[in-house]
Order: sequence, then structure tokens, then C-alpha cells
Amino acid sequence: MKTALWLYLFLFIAFFDLHAQYPILTPFAISLGAAPTFIGWMMGIYSLTHLPGNLMAGPKVDKHGSRRYIMFSLTAAGIILIIQSYIHTPWELLFLRAISGYVLAFLSPACLAMLAQLSDHPVTQGKYMSGHGVVHTLASVLSPAAGAFIVASFGFSETFSSLGIILVITGLMAYFTLPKNAPAPQAQLSDGHATPAPLSPAHTRLPFNWRYLLLPFVLACAQGILFYEIPLRNNGSASIMSTGLLFSIISLGALCTLSLLFLNKYSPMVRLLCGIILLSLSFFALATTPEAIIGIVLFILGTAKGIIFPALASLFIQIGGARLGKTFALQSIATSIGSFAGPVLAGQLPDHISPFFIAFLILMAGLLFIPVQRLSPTPPLPASGPHHS
Repeated sequence: MKTALWLYLFLFIAFFDLHAQYPILTPFAISLGAAPTFIGWMMGIYSLTHLPGNLMAGPKVDKHGSRRYIMFSLTAAGIILIIQSYIHTPWELLFLRAISGYVLAFLSPACLAMLAQLSDHPVTQGKYMSGHGVVHTLASVLSPAAGAFIVASFGFSETFSSLGIILVITGLMAYFTLPKNAPAPQAQLSDGHATPAPLSPAHTRLPFNWRYLLLPFVLACAQGILFYEIPLRNNGSASIMSTGLLFSIISLGALCTLSLLFLNKYSPMVRLLCGIILLSLSFFALATTPEAIIGIVLFILGTAKGIIFPALASLFIQIGGARLGKTFALQSIATSIGSFAGPVLAGQLPDHISPFFIAFLILMAGLLFIPVQRLSPTPPLPASGPHHS
């Protein structure tokens, strides 16, 4: 539990720094002279350069553990942010975002693998993933508005410098607090006992059905469209502060459902299906409702995200078996591709087509390809007797 608390603290600081950039990156790029199409590529390149990092992260985390890669990601990302405070052209910003995408590609697989290794019981693992989601969401509630406020008070350069210094310090703290070794991850049988997950010859390279990777892809694609479109609403005339508040509203909605820990007792697939349907309807509402009620719709969208992301992590723990590093790296690869495709697609759409409606179609199409019947449900807690906690 001590390791989980330290990890949650580092994740909170890292997510706070990263989410604080969401409402200010687009205005910063505009201040450097970037066009809307270039901004779409600038946001997408961050996710595209996740791919080589994710490909390296999976086997490296399985072989060497998570600690060194968490330290590397945090420290390197902080240094890049400090450098970012001194740039003067959009191309420099594009280059630094590309490097940042690579170094941060190691953070998510390493953190999720370490959390999953803290317990061998599926419900407890689900609670750890919900804790990860709560920390992520708490940071994202505060950071967009905080980032917008800091920029309004001190400017872009000071904001990026301070965020970078905080990340570097966090990376150094991780060196002294995270354990050097972690127990090997275990798969779960239907009776709740841990055993290594057998891999058939057809799955020696991919630990699970490839169609499960469509889930993080479509979710990231839709989220990328959302992060691109909100700062550019009203033809780009929206203020940084109002944009930051809207991102915080999304996170508040997610926090509400993440706090419902009893949801972890239900099948991850059931939670995913319900959450994606609610998320799809939220995007449809964004495409058809006026600006006056956008805050309400975004709050509902956030509640859907609070259902989806812990369930998604639990699902990949369940299907990944003893290869959690590779499993979460594959998930991150799918997320990176979706995060790249989303804003780039939104930047190319003609004015008469709502990007939010395209996100709705992408999510509904993704639901059609999920292999629902091939995943056994999460084993229930025993009615009595001792169990892992």
C-alpha cells in the first residue's frame, strides 16, 4: 500500500503538469503563428511519437521493472518543458512535442504494470486501477483551470518553466521512494487463484485478440477530437480561462463515477459497453446542442470516462496474463494512434461537418467489433472465508 501511495503522488504531479497544458497549448501555438491545420498536426505528433516508445516500453518493463522508466519519463519530460519555455516558432514547438511524446510513452505502461503487480486478486487490482483513475481525475480537475490562471498571471514562458521544474523534481523523488523490484504479475483463474496465463501458438506474439485494441483506439480518437475542438470553439474566440474550466468540468464528472468503488465488482466488459454508449451519446449531444448547455453535456461525458478507463485497465489486466508490460504497451500504442488520428482528422474536416458527430460515429463503429462473448467475466468475491485484500 505504501508503494501505491507514493505512486499515486507521483502520478498526481505528473498528470497535473500534463493536463495543465491542455487549455494553453493551442493559444500558445497561435501566439507563435500556427494555423489551425498545423495545430492539429502539433497535437497529433505527440501521440504519433508515442509509438516507438510504446514498442520499446513493453518488453523493457517486463524485463527490468517499472521504476527506471517512470524516473526517465518524468525527468526527461520536465527538461523538455523547460526548453519549451524558450522557443519562438511553431516548428520548434512541433519538434519538442514530438520528443515529449516519445519519452512519456514509457510512463503509462510502467505505472499501470507496477500497480497491477501490487495484488493478485482481480477486485483489488480493479480498486488500484480506480485509484489510478481518481488520482488522474483529481489532477485533471484542478490543472486545466490552474494552467489557464498561471498563464493569465505570468505568461507562457514562466508557466512551462515551472511545470518542467516540478516534473524534474518528481522524477528525482521517484528514485528514492519506488521499490527496485516488483513481484511478477499473475493471471487469474475462475476460482481466484493466481497462475501464469497460457498462450496458444496463435497468440505467442499478441497475448489476446487484437480486436480488444480497437477499444483504446476509438476512445483516444474521440478524446483527441474533443481536446482539439474545445479550445477552437466559437471560431477560436473562446478564452483560455473558459476552456480550462470546461476541461475541469469533464474531470469533475469523471470523479463522480470513479468514486463509486462498488462498480469494480461488475464485469469490466459490461462497464465498458455502458460507458462507451454514454460517451457516444454525449458526443452526439455536443454536435447538436447549443453552447449554453455545453457544460452539462461535458459533465455527463466526464461521468462516462470515469466508468470507462478503470474498466479498460481491468480488462487488459484480465486478458494480459503474465505479460502486463507488453499488454499495457500495446494498449498505449492503440491509444497513441487514436490520439494522433483524432485531432488530425478534426483539423481536416470541412466547416459544415461537426467533429463531435464524427467522434460519435467512430465510437459506435468501435462497439461493433468488440469480441464480447470471448471474455470470461470477472470472478465474484467468495461469499465467506479469507480473501486477498
